[in-house]
Amino acid sequence: MGAPSADAVRQALAAVVDPELGDNIVDLGMVRRVEVDPSGAVTVGVALTVAGCPLRTQIERDVRQAVATVAGVSGVEVQMATMTPAEKSALMQRARWKAREAPPATDIPARTRVAAISSGKGGVGKSSVTVNLAAALAARGLTVGVLDADIWGFSVPRMLGLEGRLPAKARKMIPLEQPVGDGLLKVVSMGFLSGEDEAIMWRGLMLNRALQHFLEDVAWGDLDYLVVDMPPGTGDVQMGLARMLPRAEMVIVTTPALAAQKVAARAADMARRGYLRVAGVIENMSAFTCDHGESYALFGSGGGLRLAESVGAPLLGSVPLDPAVAAGGDAGRPVVTDPDLAGSPVRVAFEGVAERVVTEALPLVEVSGCTARMLERIEDALGGAPEEPDEPDEGPAGHAGAPGSD
Repeated sequence: MGAPSADAVRQALAAVVDPELGDNIVDLGMVRRVEVDPSGAVTVGVALTVAGCPLRTQIERDVRQAVATVAGVSGVEVQMATMTPAEKSALMQRARWKAREAPPATDIPARTRVAAISSGKGGVGKSSVTVNLAAALAARGLTVGVLDADIWGFSVPRMLGLEGRLPAKARKMIPLEQPVGDGLLKVVSMGFLSGEDEAIMWRGLMLNRALQHFLEDVAWGDLDYLVVDMPPGTGDVQMGLARMLPRAEMVIVTTPALAAQKVAARAADMARRGYLRVAGVIENMSAFTCDHGESYALFGSGGGLRLAESVGAPLLGSVPLDPAVAAGGDAGRPVVTDPDLAGSPVRVAFEGVAERVVTEALPLVEVSGCTARMLERIEDALGGAPEEPDEPDEGPAGHAGAPGSD
């Protein structure tokens, strides 16, 4: 039997999947070369993302086994190397695109608009913006989910004045609810599963596991919007959201300072690399106005507009620096729900941001006739999965949907 062709070897190598990236090593560009000599001896050059890749031994073994199945192969030599920065960038782009094209199933309705409230750094008031924006949307008569994805630094429960444990039913966590005018907030946070003073000492895998539970194992019900309070930066949770919920759209919060704007631009770059749309920019702490009417730009000026222009997204609004925002967060009453602040500049600013979200940046889409809604109706007509008894489960701490459980 003659020696195999290089193409036949490459076809066999397409069966070798990088278990971390979920794609075959040929399409990922990890196979640098395939050489076949007349005797049937095959040499395969494989490039890994890092020199000390913990999957090195497994990938090398899988390559040997795959090539050995090709007719005419008399021996296999695998030469391992490390990718160049350009090769690594191309690989990660391919992996992100593949993850976006085949996201895992979630319990978020198809019609829900998802706004990931993000920032490049902490301390810019991202959580207070999240809470007040969500409350302003609910005040318009909408049903708004609030997902506190800042697993380490959760603060949404206190800012909304919500306490207690997440109940469970039919092996699903049930969000805590808070009416706002004619609308409703449905809130999920690690703060409902852990004490407020208890440190969450988790690394990337556990953080993404918690986010996955909050997306898949929560009975969100029908939602108009899901507002996600992201942790600061561009780390594991941000990448996990892009993979698990690729239809999410990012709203970036910055302060007027040039330094904050430059850091926030990294969040926009992460969105682009994860194929997420940047729906808009919110400038927080824009200016402070004292009692005698004089305004002071304590944190500089223009950062929000500069960031919006640089990333090609609209500036949704500038929220003034006002002590009432911090006081409302401590008291569990967002400024947009405080009747004593009706007509105040800070409340008007948040309501203006909500108006632009609804009318321009993330308008609701009527999907009553679209394929997704039709499929939902078919599932309902067929009865779907059998329902569990109505009695609540034991509770989040011991049920299968709790973050960290298996």
